[in-house]
This record gives sequence, C-alpha cells and structure tokens, in this order.
Amino acid sequence: MLRLTWVQPEDLIGHELRQAAQDGREPKHVAARWRAAGGPQAPAAAGASPTPASRSLRRLAKDLLDELADLPSVLADDEPTDLARIKAACPDWPGPAGPGATTPQHLEAAWLGRATGCLLGKPVEKLPLDAIRRLARASGNWPLAGYFTARGVPEELLRRHPWNRRSAHTSLAENIDGMPEDDDLNYPLLNLVLLQRRGRAFTSTDVARTWLDELPAGRTFTAERIAYRNLLCGLEPPHTARHRNPFREWIGALIRADVHGWTNPGDPAAAAEQAHRDATLTHTANGVYAAMFAAAGIAAAAAGAHDVHTCLRTGLTVVPPRSRLARAVREAVRLAHEHEDFDTVVDALHTRHADTHHWVHAVPNTALIAAALTHANGEFAGSVCRAVSGGWDTDSNGATAGGIAGLLAGHPGALPDRWTAPLKNRLSTSVGDFNGIGFDTLAHLTHQETLRP
Repeated sequence: MLRLTWVQPEDLIGHELRQAAQDGREPKHVAARWRAAGGPQAPAAAGASPTPASRSLRRLAKDLLDELADLPSVLADDEPTDLARIKAACPDWPGPAGPGATTPQHLEAAWLGRATGCLLGKPVEKLPLDAIRRLARASGNWPLAGYFTARGVPEELLRRHPWNRRSAHTSLAENIDGMPEDDDLNYPLLNLVLLQRRGRAFTSTDVARTWLDELPAGRTFTAERIAYRNLLCGLEPPHTARHRNPFREWIGALIRADVHGWTNPGDPAAAAEQAHRDATLTHTANGVYAAMFAAAGIAAAAAGAHDVHTCLRTGLTVVPPRSRLARAVREAVRLAHEHEDFDTVVDALHTRHADTHHWVHAVPNTALIAAALTHANGEFAGSVCRAVSGGWDTDSNGATAGGIAGLLAGHPGALPDRWTAPLKNRLSTSVGDFNGIGFDTLAHLTHQETLRP
C-alpha cells in the first residue's frame, strides 16, 4: 500500500500541536481529545504513521487541525505575515534602492557556493550533532575542512550512524561526480524560470503556476508538499500556506530565497518583497521572515557589500524585531562574536533550540547560518564548514551560507579548487531543461534577469 508522507491528517496532528505550543496558542484541550481517541502522541518521525488511521480517527484529525488553526496566538502582533504589517513592525525597513550591480562572475561564484555547501551537507543530513562530529573525526576531517568521506571510518560507527541513504552514493568525497539533484538547487532553478516568464513583478499565484508546470510533486517535502496538495484541491495563496500545514514555519521558503537577492543587487527591500511573494505560497511568520532575511542580505552582498556583518544587519532590517527569528539571529551573532571556538557556539544554540524546534524549523537553522557566517567573517570555506558542522538541516544551511560566502568572494576563481572541481560544472535536476547545465551558464541566465527593468 502506498503511504504518502507529510499529507495525511493523522500524521500532521503531532506537528501542529508542537507548532501551536511554539507560536503562543493553547493546544492542551485539543491534545487531550487526540490522546483520548488513541491518536499518536508524538510527531511522526518521517512524516507518516506506520499504518493508516481508521476513518473515524482521520476525520477527527481533520477537525482538530482546523480547530487548532482557529486558536488565537499571543504572538500574533509580534509575528505578522501580511507584508504591510511586517513593514510597519520594522523601524529600519530599507529605503529606496541606491546604485546596485553585479556581474556574471559574482553570480557564478554564488551558484557554485550554494552547490558546494549543499553537497558538503548531504551525507550527514538528519544525523544528530554528535554523530556528525564522530564521523568527521574518524576520518581525520575535524574541524571540518573538506567533503565527508567513509575512508577510515570504522564499520561499527557507520552501523550506528549511517550516512544519509539517499545521498551517500553521490556526495561522499570518493563518489562525487558533478552536482547531484537536490531541492536546495531545484528551487533556485524554479525561481529563475519564474523570473524568465513573469518578471520581478510576479505574484504568489505565478509561483504556484510555475510549480504545477515544472515541479514534480515527488520532489516536494513538508510545507511545499502540503501547499502543492492544497493547490490541487483548489485552494489559492496565501491559504495554501495555512490550511492544515504544520510545517509553515520550517526552512523551505529560506532555500528558495537566493535568486530574489541575486536579482535585486543593492535593493534589499525589493529582494525581501519578492521573497515574501514566493514564501507566502507555503509559509507564514518566521518561515517567511527567514526567506526575507536571506534575500535582503544577499541583495546587499550582490551590490558589493563585502562585509558579511553588514549583510546580516541588512537582513535583520526586514524582520520584525520582536519575532522569534530576529531574537534567535541576534543571539547567534552575539555568541559567534563572543566565542573563539565555534563548537561552543553550536552547543549553546543546540541547548537553546534543539528541544523546542524540529531540526528543519526556520528559527534554529537561520540562527546557525548567521552564526557560521559571522564566526568565519564571511570567508568561504570557513562559512560552509561551520554551517554544516553545526548540524540540523545540514545541506540547506551549507547551501545558504555557501551562496552568500561565494557571492562575497566575488569570482569563481576565488573559491578553492578542492571544493569546486568535483562539481565538474554540471548540475543534475528534474526541473525543466536544466539537467546537466553548467554553473557558468546559470550565472549568465541569472544576470540577464538583473538587467530587466
């Protein structure tokens, strides 16, 4: 029997109860009704229960998801999703754009950086922090300084902490042969298609149409899969982000943000607004802020702001300052400035967030990215290695940190050959006609979109 993950109501209840507790709703009475009916008490680890629920339990799950969505949140005023309210909450919202320009060389370095960071994180995605450290140390690669390898790693350790089963055959150092397909690269490609077809004045509905035309449903996960399902059921944005979607503050919108920054060099406000229109197809509140934060910071970097700290401060100007994401990023940056040893920074972040948030949630992952870039002072290898060594959503964090650090490096030749040579200037993807495309070609296509009026 085919069990689709991340879509069945009984699989979503645990995640929504956790989300409700995080965003200031009171879910205890709903949780008690779910327990009394015999529903699973914890979120499904891989997105699905071992066996299908009964018809009555599934009906109850639907009703409870809707009831949870209607509960008032004490954080609603501090964490709006509507763009006008976000702007009103941001006292330092960026002003009109100044002169901004970037080059195909900058953009090629950014694409390569994104791919490199993603590839570095792929083998250890989903692994706990201690396992990542043990595997790297066993191969003599700690502090992390290169792609993960199985060479020298004891079999007993691999049995306890196996590599990501979908990725090891393409992303361990001994196996890399070009950039394998990954959603962290698929979504930037989709946004490039979106801009080619609709321009920078696209709507959230245009994003939805592009997905339905170009994105295989099986390549979507968590919030994106829920939104895709909602589109097929006839819902329209932004309702697609809210309807029975407990993943709406996870990391998915963040991994789509780079292109919005790349194509608005020197205009962080425009980049953030573009990211908002994209993100609200699938996400709300902190899930949206993560994308806006990245897009605005990248726009600053694309205009030649060579100081990563300026880029991060720019990113925070488009995030409501009392939101959980803003507070987490500020704390992460402070920790990165205070501690010379990055492991100490990571341990503090995990102490703060690991028991509260899912490992794919936007809040801890965005904080870790900011900490990695701060601690490495934006230097490429240091940024991607720190972002991945900190755990959680390793390939996505490596990708975002790598894209920013690559852009700051300014030229593909500035990235060490040991990182870029294994990519062989070749990207695998199931999106459109891009399969096998080179990063130099992608850079030129992206640059064309920056020149549009």
